[in-house]
Amino acid sequence: MSIDRSLRSSGSLAGHRNVLTRTERIAKLVEQGKFEAGETDPIHLPKVASRKASIGKKVKKPGATEEATAEE
Repeated sequence: MSIDRSLRSSGSLAGHRNVLTRTERIAKLVEQGKFEAGETDPIHLPKVASRKASIGKKVKKPGATEEATAEE
């Protein structure tokens, strides 16, 4: 039997957030070189894309498909 969605641990409930906090936005802009502490205005920050990292697909081994067809 599976666990009800409301009973899952809190770590698994924290999903991808579309909105970043100001400190997260500034950190991303610093990495990109678009923000400097004394020179850039921290009030009017440009938009920062918050992309969800996609999980890569499994790569099939080229020899595995040949072996499966050879056995048949």
